[in-house]
Amino acid sequence: MSNLNEKVVITCALSGAVANRTQCPYIPYTPEEYAAEAKRAFESGCTVVHIHARRPDGTPSYLVEDFRNIVDAIKAEVPEMIINLSTGAVGLTREQRIAHVVDLKPDIAALNMGTMNYAKYSPKRKNWVFAFEFINSIWDIEYFIENMVKVGTKPECECFDLGHIETIYPLQDKGLLKIFQVSIILGVVGGASADPRNLVYLSTKVPKDAQWGVIGISREQWALVMQAALIGGNVRVGFEDNFYLPNGEMAKSNGELVEAAAKIVKMVGRDIATPEEARKILRLDEARALANGG
Repeated sequence: MSNLNEKVVITCALSGAVANRTQCPYIPYTPEEYAAEAKRAFESGCTVVHIHARRPDGTPSYLVEDFRNIVDAIKAEVPEMIINLSTGAVGLTREQRIAHVVDLKPDIAALNMGTMNYAKYSPKRKNWVFAFEFINSIWDIEYFIENMVKVGTKPECECFDLGHIETIYPLQDKGLLKIFQVSIILGVVGGASADPRNLVYLSTKVPKDAQWGVIGISREQWALVMQAALIGGNVRVGFEDNFYLPNGEMAKSNGELVEAAAKIVKMVGRDIATPEEARKILRLDEARALANGG
């Protein structure tokens, strides 16, 4: 769905699971730090936070208690915030990857739409920054969707290439995917590159009844934010995806990244959605109703 008259929903991915404070000293680790970063992002225009859990020492975690502690801290600081939890992980069972969603029933949960290589390359180092494999079979995807829908959580179909988007259609035809959103992720080696022309093409392949947004990896993110705003999409920024502001300086908070995104969105003549407006645009109440047979 591309509607240039509709307000833009800004999501902020607060920490991710790969980067650490050696690379960016401002990444949150503790629940209190997550909450403070969420507040900064909210005050700058963000209405959705995407969360990968960590232990207080920064170690990535998939324990339900760590997700709960972070979500509770954010909700205490920013009650209006829409919560989006990750299900992406390597080396865990699908039951472990969805347990926190089933328990906490977030508004939205991310769902990688295919098995893929996932890597970042540094031309300067002539080497990989990281490289691993995401394993998401069709059967895993169906399992995640069924569990999300059961608890009223809206699936966010994370699509790194055309084949991921086209996987949505048979899942719709089966009746599994009804209310969902699509994130087009560009800039990961193994998926489509961070070229705004790729975003234009891929956005035309998103099902017409679905909201979509862009997730740009590294500094190319800002051109993609502007392109998404120009053609009717929502946007995501945050330390998971990129540390740097448009001028090349490292951001000192997620709030600075959200502020930069909001300026770009307003520059092209679109407005930023409030929490209430974002919930309506994303059809979150309708997604909750599906859990009750609605």
